[in-house]
Parts: sequence; structure tokens; C-alpha cells
Amino acid sequence: MVERSRFGQGVEVCRNQPLKWYMWPLAVLPDPSLSEQRVELTKPISLVYIIDDIFDVHGTLDELTLFTEAVNRWEYAAVEQLPDYMKICFNALNGITNEISSKVYNDHGWNPMESLRKAWACLCNAFLVEAKWFADGHVPKADEYLKNGVISSGVHVVLVHMFFLLGHGITKRNVDTVDDFPEIISSVAKILRLWDDLGSAKDENQDGHDGSYLECYMKEKPGTSIENARCHVMHTISETWKSLNNECLAPNPFSTCFTKACLNVARMVPLMYSYDDNRCLPSLEEHMKSLVYESVSS
Repeated sequence: MVERSRFGQGVEVCRNQPLKWYMWPLAVLPDPSLSEQRVELTKPISLVYIIDDIFDVHGTLDELTLFTEAVNRWEYAAVEQLPDYMKICFNALNGITNEISSKVYNDHGWNPMESLRKAWACLCNAFLVEAKWFADGHVPKADEYLKNGVISSGVHVVLVHMFFLLGHGITKRNVDTVDDFPEIISSVAKILRLWDDLGSAKDENQDGHDGSYLECYMKEKPGTSIENARCHVMHTISETWKSLNNECLAPNPFSTCFTKACLNVARMVPLMYSYDDNRCLPSLEEHMKSLVYESVSS
């Protein structure tokens, strides 16, 4: 919480979602020996949520374009004309990226700065595509939406950070593979994006401009009922799980720890998006209480 508040002051326009920010690392990296990695992973996770809110709710298209250009160029001067909360966000993004890069270099002898910056630029580019769609009133084809949506899910950014923080198998070849959005990462991202887009996955207090795969699919196939569209999404999730399992079971360049963590992200998705009628997450709250507060019976 202290780390979050350190850069969160001044970004009050974005939702404070500590339950999500801290449950992701706890569930994805449950090994007690990985406490330090969990703490570090919370930082990019929280920033994904904050930047998502900026694009979905608060920024104008011109502001979002300038912010995205700043992230692509990684220049603070590019955000000088933007609102203070965007400046603070970019400054936090820069600071956290520098901190994690320094830590990875000191612990594992590899500077991941280029990979981390590239991942953040790809995420903001995808967010901007969605913002332009909304501004233009454009509903893309379902496949076009999903191709962009797996990037805007934020999964790639988080798993790139996790790969470096774990420190296993950091070679030029493996880094290039991680940078290029391999199947093991894109499958997890697709599962999260589709779950997030189901009707039950509407964020609490969310007044943003998110698109929806369901909306795109139903417009592309007139006459399709919402029930049939949801069945299609669930079938796609099931098929994507098969792909993910194949990737994890087949020989791959990643460590067992990283592979298990990817699986854990996908396993956690339904719990993270099981909203009730009040747009709350009672199942996640109960899971958190049992995980953190309740003692394990002998």
C-alpha cells in the first residue's frame, strides 16, 4: 500500500482498486520465496489499471494521443502540455520502469529497459486504437477487436515484467520471444479479454468507453441473440484454454515457474471478473480473506 500511495497521489481521478492489484500477484506467484517478486509485480499491475482508466474515462482523444506519443518516445517533455494527473502517471511509469530495470540488472545481469518500454508502448497504442474507435463511433469486426484486445488486456505488460523479475532463462533468444507476444502469453490475454467482455464483467463504478467483443460479434452477425453470443464467447475461451495447455505441456524456452504463473493468471480470471448484481466481487473478497486472514487447519 505504501508503494501504491507513493505514486498514486494526484491520480485520484482513477479508481482505487487495491483488492485487484494485490490479489493478482498473490494468486499468480504463491510460492513464499517469491515475496519480493510479488511486491514488484504489483507496481506494473496497478499502473495498467490506472492507465486503462485514463484512456477509458478521463482523457480527451488529443490528450491520449499526446500521452501515447510520450510513452512511445519515452520523453517527459512530451507530456508537458497534458493535465497534471497524466504527468504524474507518466512520471510514475518512468520511475517504476527504471526501478525494476535496475533491480533485474543487479539480480540477474540483464537490463530489461528496452523490453519494458516496448511493452508499455504497445499497451498504450492498443488503448489509443480503442479510444479512436469510440470517438469515431466505429464498431470493428470481432476478429479485429479481439486482435487489439489481447494487447489492451495488459497481460503482455505484466508477464514481461514477471519474466524478468523471476530471472530464469534470460537470454537474447528468450527475450526476443517474450517481446514478440508468444502463444503462451497471447492465450492468457485472450482468455482474460473475453471474460472481461462478458456481460457479467462490468467493472464497479465504471463509466468508461470500453468496447466489447459481444457487441462487435452481434453487429457482425445480425440476428444473433445475446445468449448465443455468450455461448460463442465461452466456446472460444474453452478452445483458447486448449491452446494454452498445449503450450504449457509442449517443450518451450520458459522456466517451469514462469509457465505455472501464466497458467495461474488464466485460472484466476473467472474469479477476478465474477461480478454480482451490485457490480462487486464477493467471491474475490472471500478468497482474499481466506488466503490472507484465515489460518490453515492442520
